[in-house]
Amino acid sequence: MLDDAHAMFRRELDSFVPERVFDAHFEIWDAQASIDGSVGVTIPTRFEDVRPGLEVLHAGRRFKAAFIPFSYKSELVPATNEWASQQAKRGNGTCCTYFFVRPDDDPEWVREQVRRLGAVGYKSYHTYSADKPTFQTDIPNYMPEPFVKVAHEEGWLINMHLVKTRAVADPSNIHWIRHYCTTYPNMKLVLSHSARGFQPQNNLDGLPHLADLDNLYFDTSVNCEPIAHEAIMRIMGHERLLYGTDFPCSHVIGKYMALGNSFVMLGEDNPVWQVDHSELTPALVGLEHLRSIKWACWSQRLSDSQVEDIFYNNAERVFGPFLRSSTG
Repeated sequence: MLDDAHAMFRRELDSFVPERVFDAHFEIWDAQASIDGSVGVTIPTRFEDVRPGLEVLHAGRRFKAAFIPFSYKSELVPATNEWASQQAKRGNGTCCTYFFVRPDDDPEWVREQVRRLGAVGYKSYHTYSADKPTFQTDIPNYMPEPFVKVAHEEGWLINMHLVKTRAVADPSNIHWIRHYCTTYPNMKLVLSHSARGFQPQNNLDGLPHLADLDNLYFDTSVNCEPIAHEAIMRIMGHERLLYGTDFPCSHVIGKYMALGNSFVMLGEDNPVWQVDHSELTPALVGLEHLRSIKWACWSQRLSDSQVEDIFYNNAERVFGPFLRSSTG
């Protein structure tokens, strides 16, 4: 499968992906984590394991990365945060890290920990919400407002994975994104997966309500729908879009695809791969994702320099001050 991945990259993407790549969404999972169906992936246990994962998707490029530590197990979160910080520091100015927060963490303790570890801000996830089902929970249940206030006071970033069926078009999500961004303008909010626009109609409906927010950004991570990225480019501006792999999810065979009012993940064991009309070779999610960005940039007639913005310059502007401060 890796031979197929390299061949697809050379055929379709080598002439598109710039020489410098800043991965704004590279996930660092806990030491017990694994991912079913992944190809050529080592869940990083040391800094040297980071580059091979990036190399599969963009061979020969120069890399920087923003790590996102994560664990589904609360007891493993502290160690995962520590490890991500240690590995980011080993990057010698090429890597930084978020700090994973749980909604019941004390905001002042979080402030101390982020400062101590030199993180850029924090990430949370809906599975830690006490509200059930968590997929329909409101933003403050997994990113409480006191955390946002601290991020504003410190000039930090927050990376957020939206939930609810309509994602960025959901009225509650629109309300809380607007409230957080306008009340705490010194905080930068980054919405993962192109605003979780796996159903891109949600981006078309929701983003016009957020277009005036200067501190709102997006990372592309594993979104395979070109229109999701195009909506951000047209409504928010390409300067707000940051390339991200969502490693290790990028190295699973399959594709995220809009369907009905939501989306599906076509995985390797899905019978859709069995077709009669042609020989079908499925690709890595990360390559399907890169394809979608290429098609979006082509459709929006982006220049080479604007493509370089999405893959590197925008993230360098957002994360660069943290990279420089972490190296003295």
